[in-house]
Amino acid sequence: MSANRPLFKHIRNHTALFSELSLYRSTALDMLGYRDYEFHKTPKFIAEDGSRLTIEPERSIVLPSVNVLKGLKHKLTTAVPTLTLVENSEIGYRYPTAALAGLDAPFIKRMRSEYFHRVDEDRSICRPVNLSYGIKSRGKADNRLEYEVWMPDEAPDQNPLPLLIDLYGEDLPNEVRHFVEQPSKVHGWMGVKRAAFEALYTHKECGDLVICIAMSVDAYNIGAKPDLSYSPVAESSIATSNAEFEWEIEGYYAPRDWAFDHDAVWHAINHTLEAINAPLDDIYCNEIIPIAESKTERILSTLASLGVSQEEIDALSLQPWEFMLTESEHRVKAHDPTRSVNLLGRLNRLFYQPEQPLPSLNWLHDLIL
Repeated sequence: MSANRPLFKHIRNHTALFSELSLYRSTALDMLGYRDYEFHKTPKFIAEDGSRLTIEPERSIVLPSVNVLKGLKHKLTTAVPTLTLVENSEIGYRYPTAALAGLDAPFIKRMRSEYFHRVDEDRSICRPVNLSYGIKSRGKADNRLEYEVWMPDEAPDQNPLPLLIDLYGEDLPNEVRHFVEQPSKVHGWMGVKRAAFEALYTHKECGDLVICIAMSVDAYNIGAKPDLSYSPVAESSIATSNAEFEWEIEGYYAPRDWAFDHDAVWHAINHTLEAINAPLDDIYCNEIIPIAESKTERILSTLASLGVSQEEIDALSLQPWEFMLTESEHRVKAHDPTRSVNLLGRLNRLFYQPEQPLPSLNWLHDLIL
């Protein structure tokens, strides 16, 4: 295990985490010789009709096993000479994510919470915190729309639309606004362990800009049924296990007096995304699984392939905030109505089922060195 992964100590504190990440990025920038540069977040994308859209500049590849990604960092920096890893930027997450919209929905709804052990607690138990609600364009098309808010701890079941309007306002398209208003229903769940790190990219195609990239390796399991119970078809409560490498633009550094140029920024962003993608296609050409679905959509298609019907999902009527509870207040076991369902225990199976375990966070980080 690496002796110095300082960001693990902030895993429960977002403010401290992102503040320290910023310091590490600035240090890396100074070491590259870029003085008097300022950070800017990814700007809104201005469409031809003048609408301002919140866009997710992200790409990913799906692989059969996380072991395929051994030595990823070294391979990337060798293949892309102007890519500089930000030292000490490693951070790991474990989280469950839920698909809240069906296969025929125009967008994808997602609910996600980070998951932590309590101090000195048995590590076979994880507990969810920080519930987030997101809307995304479907599939893995280039530069999808993305909107996300953190739900308040005291009211995880509230309607997220006012929060999204408050955060995004004029950038929230009507079709997204109307989709948010539709009732949410859990269609399926995924457990994820993530090793994340950051990098800086420079190139003549980016002009004076230094592009900041967040990268992550995800190992994940998909639940075999919407409520994570045992599936006779899959002979498990886990249906599928895969891995994904993902790279996303966080923002960019520009000279202090640089005049903002929308087209120049988006040209640099799109060039950077493809500059990472090109060598990956070569390195992992024999392992990449050609999937055009997002991880959330893979939950939906996996459950559908096991014969889970919409009627079954409707009958369960699972709500995402229920998984913040250790014990269900109104759900009971089918074979014993006197016993309540332990939703937290079922969710933990996605992380700790002995036959299909997800790796530890530090093991993931060690693997990709």
